[in-house]
Amino acid sequence: MSLSRSRLNFSQLEEAVEDGLVDTVLVVITDMQGRLQGKRCDARFFLDEVAEHATEGCSYLMAVDVDMNTVDGYAMSSWGTGYGDFVMRPDLASLRVLPWHERSVLCQADLTWEDDSPVEPSPRRILQRQNARLNDRGWTGLAGTELEFILFEDRYEDAWRNGYRNMTPANSYNVDYSILGTSRVEPLLGRIRREMSGAGMTVESVKGECNLGQHEIAFRYDELVAKADEHALYKTGAKEIAAQEGCSLTFMAKFDEREGNSCHIHLSLRDSDGEPIFAGAGEHGKSALFDSFLAGLLATLPDFTLLFAPNINSYKRYAAGSFAPTAIAWGRDNRTCAYRLVGHGASLRVECRVPGGDVNPYLAIAALVAGGLHGVDNDLPLGPVCAGNAYVADLPRVPTTLSEAAALFEKSTVARVALGDEVVDHYTNMARVELAAFESAVTDWERYRCFERL
Repeated sequence: MSLSRSRLNFSQLEEAVEDGLVDTVLVVITDMQGRLQGKRCDARFFLDEVAEHATEGCSYLMAVDVDMNTVDGYAMSSWGTGYGDFVMRPDLASLRVLPWHERSVLCQADLTWEDDSPVEPSPRRILQRQNARLNDRGWTGLAGTELEFILFEDRYEDAWRNGYRNMTPANSYNVDYSILGTSRVEPLLGRIRREMSGAGMTVESVKGECNLGQHEIAFRYDELVAKADEHALYKTGAKEIAAQEGCSLTFMAKFDEREGNSCHIHLSLRDSDGEPIFAGAGEHGKSALFDSFLAGLLATLPDFTLLFAPNINSYKRYAAGSFAPTAIAWGRDNRTCAYRLVGHGASLRVECRVPGGDVNPYLAIAALVAGGLHGVDNDLPLGPVCAGNAYVADLPRVPTTLSEAAALFEKSTVARVALGDEVVDHYTNMARVELAAFESAVTDWERYRCFERL
């Protein structure tokens, strides 16, 4: 056979291994920070053992900080529990070719404990539970995530050694929508598009953005868990391809004082017949159910901001005139609002503009579903549309710090009912760990301000 298919079933994988086309299977999970973690398995070992009997990984993968430091406060995993294993159970429906790695296939895994009970704080599990709530109503959720990144000519290793200072962006000026600007870096952008297409993702377009060297590659929407799987793989794959090409890119929410990297999430619902649920005869072509769903999103945005903006750096995006929202508002094709209605008829959907490029897609999409269903279940009324500049409107504001967002998440009844106490406590602790690490650090800003003049 030829390995022309980007998505494989198990028998196709067996044939590809037998023909020598595949020799490695990456078994991966997505951690709290939205990163792929796991093992590269010999393909024959995967077929003979892992596919049926699973593999194991240290439970600290869901209880460490971004530096992989073991930290306190997690009920599931600690020195007191001995840092045992959990089970990484392959989802064989997720098999896909990785064109940028020779003879390699990737398989997503779900986390369980030894007794087969799910690891509830696992991001994939959190989204699966919220997706099941939609499915129980006969609904299917569809999502698209638009990720921005900044591309640099520097290699990752050089950037690290130089403290990420004096880096050279791939473009020297604002290339928003510029064909010339994207042409300058088309060799890399084109390779990322082709490789992602080869991995089974449907590429829509690429465009320049406002910051120096900033670009966005957009992919077609998909069902919720599948889209989050693609999002996590794309982030890893784009970095790996950039490294292979001798450059680097970052999805961090705010790299410098210019425009940050956003991750706009588009969400819509279909009924059991595949018909759109959000479209209707109401104002702006909305259904009454969409009104309640959108009202729930607005009402719960403070509760779930931690899942949209999980890092200290995330909150640097929220500034007036930045195209990142500061007001809890909704508008029709209004980019100053936290929620923007786009599309018409069957394509009508809501765009959440709160997350940055550092977001964990499983957590953010789960938060949108939980918030929307809160509005539907309580028949919440939708407030008036924001037709002007939401930055100056007299409206409630998006939380401005990780500390504020964590406190709101921890005490949120909506979050605890929808996600469970274990999940809320787990991710509240994650925020506390980040805050403690940041508050103990001395920054360049402090040295410049204080070394001589204070």
